[in-house]
Amino acid sequence: MTIPRLSVLAFIISAQLTCAALAADAVPAKHAITHEDVWLMKRVGAPQPSPDGRWAVFSVTDPAYDSKEQWSDLWIKSLTDDTPARRLTFSKGSEGSVNWSPDSRQLIFIAKRDGDDAGQIYRIDVAGGGEAQRLTTLTLGARTPKFSPDGKQILFVSDIFPGNASEDDVKKTAKERKDRKYSARAYESFPPRYFDKWLDDKQVRLFVMDAATGAKPRDLLSGSKLAALPGFGGGQGDEGQSLDAIWAPDGNSIVFSASTNRDEQARNAAYTQLFSVPVTGGEATQLTADKHSYNNLKFSADGKTLFTLTEAEEPGKVYDVSRLASFAWPIASAAPKILTASLDRSITRYALPAGSNRVVFSFEYAGLEQLHSINYAGGDLRDEASLPTGSINSLNAGGKAVVGVWESAINPPEVYAFGNGAPKRLTAFNTARAAGIDWQAPEHFWFKASDGRMIYNMLIKPANFDPSKKYPLFAVIHGGAANMWRDQFVLRWNYHLLAQPGYVVLLTDYKGSTGYGEAFARAIQGDPLKGPADEINEAVDEAIKKYSYIDGSKLAAGGASYGGHLANWLQATTTRYKAIVSHAGEMDLMMQWGSSDSIWGREVNSGGPVWGDQAVWREQSPVLQGGNHAKGTGFTTPILISVGELDYRVPANNALMNFATQQRLQVPSKLLVFPDENHWILKGENSRYFYNEVHGWLAKYLK
Repeated sequence: MTIPRLSVLAFIISAQLTCAALAADAVPAKHAITHEDVWLMKRVGAPQPSPDGRWAVFSVTDPAYDSKEQWSDLWIKSLTDDTPARRLTFSKGSEGSVNWSPDSRQLIFIAKRDGDDAGQIYRIDVAGGGEAQRLTTLTLGARTPKFSPDGKQILFVSDIFPGNASEDDVKKTAKERKDRKYSARAYESFPPRYFDKWLDDKQVRLFVMDAATGAKPRDLLSGSKLAALPGFGGGQGDEGQSLDAIWAPDGNSIVFSASTNRDEQARNAAYTQLFSVPVTGGEATQLTADKHSYNNLKFSADGKTLFTLTEAEEPGKVYDVSRLASFAWPIASAAPKILTASLDRSITRYALPAGSNRVVFSFEYAGLEQLHSINYAGGDLRDEASLPTGSINSLNAGGKAVVGVWESAINPPEVYAFGNGAPKRLTAFNTARAAGIDWQAPEHFWFKASDGRMIYNMLIKPANFDPSKKYPLFAVIHGGAANMWRDQFVLRWNYHLLAQPGYVVLLTDYKGSTGYGEAFARAIQGDPLKGPADEINEAVDEAIKKYSYIDGSKLAAGGASYGGHLANWLQATTTRYKAIVSHAGEMDLMMQWGSSDSIWGREVNSGGPVWGDQAVWREQSPVLQGGNHAKGTGFTTPILISVGELDYRVPANNALMNFATQQRLQVPSKLLVFPDENHWILKGENSRYFYNEVHGWLAKYLK
């Protein structure tokens, strides 16, 4: 039988279409990013390599919209072969502050498990297996535990109440306070609150205990003159104060950084100096006495050098570059050796791989944070093997191994090994999900602003991008201002999720941003809002001119924190934008000075106290530009205002004043108040609602 030629052709075409369909089924079509993609990406914590360089342990959070369903556990990965990472703990409660024993067989970490009212120290036998054992049962919990050089003792930070000398005293005082019939707080020093917490009178202390169940911790600073100083304390964090303490190489003393003038924060910079205290307790010896602040202390493997990051607090300046420094140990001279004196960049993090006599470190520059190294003498600065884009967000060394977390805007965080050639990815928690998203890496560009500064920018394109089409532009402004946009995967203001409805997102590092040297960051001094906002406007102009697919008639701007300050300034001073989004944005410089948890830096930035004659307090407060409404030069753009009611960095009264101003001037405006959020929107459903509101607001005025 002969098959007609047309039938053969039809058969071939049909077969080709079938193969194409099968191929399409085999490779699923990519989709535009969703909130679920952003929120449900696994969150990979900083890896801690073992002292022998064979293993790395890190936390992985399995997110959920309902926080009760969220899990966070420790995982372990071999650094000597390609076996997959495996889960080490199985608990809904999170674990953190991981520290290895010197023999690389045991781990200690902080966790809050069933029966714990506060985070406690747990130990797990990695080599022998078994369940984690609780080592402490302290009323006020424990933080940042570290094994001694011989592995027999543990150093950690905890708190006491004023006048307490023992754990029994702490327990008794805690009960008395719980049983109080009044709820008032009383303060005699600044600040009374921090981000989303009212502070109390608990005092930070260093403790040492035997590395055994039931061992009794001892307070090393109990009764000392240092701890009795009214300004004694450490850096404030979410979990309390930190003294950044480490063991001296011989195990006979503890080296730590602390402030002695924390009580002066309303009128002066608080410095953190170096101290040491015997492991048996007693009086601390002050090792430095200068206008520097020291943090992130590490000893070299041979114990002969103490490394630290330091900032030389220059009086009257708003920003100081963080430099890598060292001291010969024991410290004979109080003056540090500045290893990166010739590098006009802030060192973000560093590691000390054994046997190399080099310090590996990272710093910010033009959207990236990548690896560099320098020798112990401060010479032979090198660029280490790095990925071509993206940012390193953690870095640690164990033995000769250097590990960290790398990410980019289109590569959510994963653990990597660095050194010995190209970086090597060790985990794949998010790679499959990321591969299904239709997204592009940021496009980078520079331009010269009218003030002569070179300004760096990133451009984010939406899914299904077509350069022949026209897209509205959304200028998103970073907070800080001492910060910069990074090529990284962001949870709270995810670049691609903001662009998803069909916008091009512009990210600009205005003056005041970090990553471009001390002078660039300090250029914001005396010009907190107008100058940076002018550069953002110029960046928008440059983007419109440079990229034909941007619709210059459809512009929006927005940001959070300092980005919210600038969004408010733009809304008050120009009519070029069709919509504004302001989260946690300052509305009045004077009100923000008096109601936030940080005032001295604001006073320095504006040139003097609010009662002085510095015009900036009035001339650069958005609310005081209200007269622009009548002139048609400001306060006409519809604005979406949002705030967390627990935000004490930019308190909610700023948002209330903003909304009152808009309503008074009859400007289209909407106020979102999150009663259970702080400076950031951290809860899943709140985050989803926030993004939906932002998208709805932009669509209303741009499409």
